[in-house]
Amino acid sequence: MSAFPSLDEQVRAADPDRWLSSRFAADAQARADLVALYAFEAELLAIPTRVTQPLLAEMRYAWWREQLDGVFAGVARKGHPVLEALTDMVARRGLERAPFEALIEAHIGRVHGEAHDLDAFYVGPMQLAARILAAAEPEVAAPAGRVWGLVQTGRFDEARGALAEAARAARALPVQAFPAVLPATLARRPGAGPLEKRMRLLWAAVRGRL
Repeated sequence: MSAFPSLDEQVRAADPDRWLSSRFAADAQARADLVALYAFEAELLAIPTRVTQPLLAEMRYAWWREQLDGVFAGVARKGHPVLEALTDMVARRGLERAPFEALIEAHIGRVHGEAHDLDAFYVGPMQLAARILAAAEPEVAAPAGRVWGLVQTGRFDEARGALAEAARAARALPVQAFPAVLPATLARRPGAGPLEKRMRLLWAAVRGRL
């Protein structure tokens, strides 16, 4: 928990919509674990902004993939707040390695010009988030993950068209897991400004519906 404030600020700057959604997680430890996941994603997303050559980016992604050995062995890389928090979270929640590997591979594909892998980039992480908050069945969060991926890739009409299915599926989630899928509600007005986004997230959280 000692690394949480710095990770919290990292996620707040890199991913404000999901950071705000995480505020609705009532349990402090669950909220911190959610932030650890989002901080890991933020680290991966930032790599292409820090290096200009695809090969250098791939090397950095390979480093993160190697670090997963320690994460899933319960041996954190000391002095690295994201990896320390991720290691604790993975052990506490009993998460599987495959979605983390898929996310890294999808990022490698992107730096080489491949299309977005919506499942790896958005569905898998949202399913992990639901597992973190309430050990929810991953399939229930998948439609909301697809909506979020469509929003993030600018496919707004498709996102709005898929929102009804996501909202139906989300009703089967435990109440504690709802903040994991909450960002999908932004598909209703993807061009909204920060204040309107905050209000939409708040209204969806209060209603418990996307």
